[in-house]
Amino acid sequence: MRALVVDWLVQVHEYLGLVGDTLHLAVHLLDSYLRAGRVRLRRLQLLGVACLFLACKMEECVLPEPASLCLLSAGSFSRAELLRAERRILSRLDFRLHYPVPLLSLGLQSALAGSRPQVVLLATYFLELSLLEAEVAAWAPGLRAAAALSLAHRVLGGAGSWLQPALYRPSELDPLELCMVGAALRGPEPGRAAVFLKYARPQRQGISLTAARLLRHPQPGPP
Repeated sequence: MRALVVDWLVQVHEYLGLVGDTLHLAVHLLDSYLRAGRVRLRRLQLLGVACLFLACKMEECVLPEPASLCLLSAGSFSRAELLRAERRILSRLDFRLHYPVPLLSLGLQSALAGSRPQVVLLATYFLELSLLEAEVAAWAPGLRAAAALSLAHRVLGGAGSWLQPALYRPSELDPLELCMVGAALRGPEPGRAAVFLKYARPQRQGISLTAARLLRHPQPGPP
């Protein structure tokens, strides 16, 4: 059920034209709230939207109207319910909303490694795809960014291509990379298709299609 809500949040996030950090922060707030207590399944969508609304307040210059968010949920809840959910999140998380999103670390690590734009785009795709996997939430943002960037370098550079300089040991990155590979190979499954389809579009170079093809048929490495 969590994956369904995150998949829907990806669609809302793209429709509203929000920045990438907002999506990552929203999913972090959702996971933090779920770890802190139980939530009824029928209220999970409301919780997800409230987390997105809070993330917008942290990351965006222009906020979406609460009424617009209610409309995007097909009237599943009212404006008053959304604002009450926002207050519950703030109370349960004790107003701890700051989070060093993985995209920040990805930008720093890719600059340090001199990564090509296509590599950074693929790493961004892997990071966003990993939001659907509940187990990834337990990993540090910097480690997640390193795994995504390392995997992107190998996928586009061929076998034997490694990220330099290496900030983490391969044994630290392997579990995350395997999770990202599995998610990329699953493709647009029902209820988990939003990220794949988003990155399959021409404006993102169809990078999700490229990733699936190269993961199934890896390129030979450099001599």
